This record gives sequence, structure tokens and C-alpha cells, in this order.
Amino acid sequence: MRPAPRLVWILAGWLVWAIPASLWPSWAAPWAAGGITLLLFVLLDAWRAWRHPPPRVARRIAHSLPVGVWREVLLEIDNSLPQKSVVRVFDHYPTACDMEGLAFTFALAPQSRAHASYRLRFTARGEHVFKGVETLADSPFGLLRRRAFIDLPCRVRVYPNFAAVAKYALLATDNRLSQMGVRQRRRRGEGLSFHQLREYREGDTPRQIDWKATSRVNKLVSREYQDERDQQIMFLLDCGNRMRAKEDGALSHFDEALNALLLLAHVALRQGDAVGCMSFGHDTRHIPAQKGRAALNHLMERLFDLEPGSNSPDYRSAATHIAQTVHKRSLVLILTNLRGEDDEGLREAIKVLRRRHLVLLASLRETAVQRLVSEPRASFETALNAAAALQYIGIRSAMIERLKRNGAHVLDVTPAALPVALVNRYLDFKRSGAL
Repeated sequence: MRPAPRLVWILAGWLVWAIPASLWPSWAAPWAAGGITLLLFVLLDAWRAWRHPPPRVARRIAHSLPVGVWREVLLEIDNSLPQKSVVRVFDHYPTACDMEGLAFTFALAPQSRAHASYRLRFTARGEHVFKGVETLADSPFGLLRRRAFIDLPCRVRVYPNFAAVAKYALLATDNRLSQMGVRQRRRRGEGLSFHQLREYREGDTPRQIDWKATSRVNKLVSREYQDERDQQIMFLLDCGNRMRAKEDGALSHFDEALNALLLLAHVALRQGDAVGCMSFGHDTRHIPAQKGRAALNHLMERLFDLEPGSNSPDYRSAATHIAQTVHKRSLVLILTNLRGEDDEGLREAIKVLRRRHLVLLASLRETAVQRLVSEPRASFETALNAAAALQYIGIRSAMIERLKRNGAHVLDVTPAALPVALVNRYLDFKRSGAL
């Protein structure tokens, strides 16, 4: 229980009344009687408030949410009392989110129900817990407010924002992949695996013509091929300290890499390939390659709460583990953020992987470094920053060239450009028969 503003004002008036009561003895008795009457009313009001149960509150929220997207939380409150009730409500939401629109004040009619909603945007993936709802209800006389904590535990899972995956699925259905930058360079009739026979079309090469079928139907018939299916992609996802970088309020490098991983996994699964993943550098999780619709959901369930740590990545150890456990030739895709000190370890890792697999190294480029180079040299400090940034870029570029000479394919892109760049490179590998 706590005093309501009404009681505070009444007590203030009673204390002001104490001034003339102290000056004129005839006012003392009425002043004391007023105090006793007020105390009795407060005790009666407190007793009536304790007799009444707190209002019933329910919370409605989806149990699976995307990170970084605003979602509504609905609160419903029931007044089971035969009288009007004024209730203030505050929901104890998880700390790893932004909030808008809380708290609420409900003026509830007798035996009525009301509802209101507020918005949350989770800033971290993983499992988060709502603890309960706190209510502050006015007593029947309005002199007191009764605080109650209603235990409403609720667990929600916050996944990577799969909007890019949904967007790809929609564009793929409508044959509009070019709108997101994915190049569809389908080569008429050419490929690696026989698909079907069809009528000859202008532009078909002579080697596509099936002469046996042509002789049977008395017109030119061409063979049409499609890209190989039943191939395999293994992601090596860096969970080291560099992937915690975040620029200009955007997602962290790790979250950008995870979104790109899910997008490419979706594309590869639609192509009939199997997809697996291994995280390294902090939390090691090995997900064997799988095919089919359930494989993407399995990836999300295993990776949704994965976070980068404070360790440096050990590329050699991760490559050795993949070489020992993945025996089928695969496209091994390393998602990381390169540094100059990685040169020797990465070259050793790529040497181990290239004995059996095709290796693609996707490195996230920091836009903040590029901004330092492009800033005007207005002072000695900015000139020093620009010189350091140029040196860093030079060392990184030289290392990338050495990795390419060692047989690795390398993508060096900004985090925002990574998803589409990965899809395009994967489709290039498929159509070239590199796997």
C-alpha cells in the first residue's frame, strides 16, 4: 500500500489546519477529531482494498520474433469487482530490447475488460524472458494505491531477421531475382546434368542436338541440361571478437554474416543441395549437412542464440575439424573478418581444406576504415588517421592476393553487400561446374 495523491492533499490540508488549532484552543478538538476520522477512513479503505483481489492481467505476444523489428505486445486486464477501478499497469519486459508506449492507466467499469498494446524491438538474438506485470490499483475511497506483482513468465525466442530470406522466396516465385541483385545467367541447354528433350531453338549449338530423337520425329530435337544437384555447402562461421563490430547503429558483423548464411542456405536448399554449418572462435557448434525444407528451420534453431565471444578465431583448428568430419567434396564457405595477423593461419587452413573441397573466403570490410581515407585532411590528426587506414587497407589487400594465389576464392565486401554477393558467387560455382 502507498498513499494516493488524494490522501496527500487531505493530509496537507489537515496539517495546515494545525496552525490555527495551535493558536486558538477552541480549534484543537475539531482538529484532533478530524485526524482521528481521517485515520479511520484510511484504515477502512486499506481493509477494503486488501479484501479485493488484484485485477487479472494477460499478455499476448508471439513466441518467435525477428531481431531488430518492432512487434506489438498486447495486455488485457479484467476488473472482476462490482465497482469502478482505476489501475496502472507496467509490464516487466526483457532488458535486451527497445520499448515504446508503456505504461498504461485503465479506468475500468464494474465487471469489465480492457486492453492496450505497446511496442518492443529486440536488439539481441536468443531466448528472452518476460517476468511479470506490476499493477497499482486505487482503493475504493481513492486514498491508497495497492501495488501487486502478477507473475506472468513468458519465454520468447528471437531469431535472425529472416526478411531477406522471405524476400528471396517471393522474388524467386515471381522470377524477379534481378530486383535484389542476383544474376540469373541461365545458359540455354548448357549445364552438367541432363534435364529434358525439347524442340530445337535458334541459338542452340550442334552438340545439343539429339540425332536419334530427331530421326524419330522428323524434326530437330535438342537436349537441355540443368545444374548438378545433390552437392554440399559447409559454412565456417567465425564467432571471434572481430565479428562483434557494429557500425552506425546497424547490425553487428556477426548478425550480418548470419543473415547472409541463412539466405544462401535457403537458395542452396532450393537448388537441391545439402547445407551444413560449423561455428568456431568461441562457441563451437557442428551442424551436419542436410537437405530438404526442414534443414533451414534446423539451422535457425541451432544458430538463433549463437553470439560472438572475446576470443580470436583459430582457422587451422576449424579447417582440420572439417577435413576430418566432412568427406564429401563440398563448397566450404568461411565467413569472417580478416586481419593481417591471420595470414599464416589462414593459408594453412586453406591448404588443408583444398585437398578435397572448394574454398570460398567471405571477409567483411569495415566501412569506417574507408571513411577515414575519404575524409578531408583538415588537421594533423585526420592525416595520421588516413595514413593508418591506408596502411591497414594495403596490408589486407596484399593478404587477400596471397590467399587467392594459394587457391582460395575470396569475397571482400561490406556487410550490407554480403548476402547478394554470396548468392551470386554460389550460382557462378554451380554453373561453372567447379563443384
